[in-house]
Amino acid sequence: MILVQKILFLKNVPLFSSMPPNELGYLGHIAEEHIFDTGQKIITQGEHGESLYLIVEGKVSITQNGKQVAELSETDYFGEMSILDGEPRSASVETLTNCFILCISKEDFYGILSRHSEVALHVIRTLTQRLRQSSTHPPPPQ
Repeated sequence: MILVQKILFLKNVPLFSSMPPNELGYLGHIAEEHIFDTGQKIITQGEHGESLYLIVEGKVSITQNGKQVAELSETDYFGEMSILDGEPRSASVETLTNCFILCISKEDFYGILSRHSEVALHVIRTLTQRLRQSSTHPPPPQ
């Protein structure tokens, strides 16, 4: 993927849509490209997390304790909770289709948050929405 394509993609990701072009260019340079085959695990619940993932192409399944809680696709992201709070991953992520994903390290993501309060606010909104959704569909008692 060439830099211009990355910038255009990032501009369409709600998390980064308000960033100026020069910052999107920086983000495009630091984002690592990864290709995952169908059925491949990207994140395992309970492991330590150091990256945020952005879905360029494909679809993934989010599971907690073996139960699917969400499906994500193009322009969605995952992995932000663990890099923000330092806790183990709260869910597992597995590909439902072949996926092309951009990965941003914890250190680089912190730099973005420190320079762009609107990105931090969007992450907070996303986390709040996910918490609200999980509280309206609590897991069954064990």
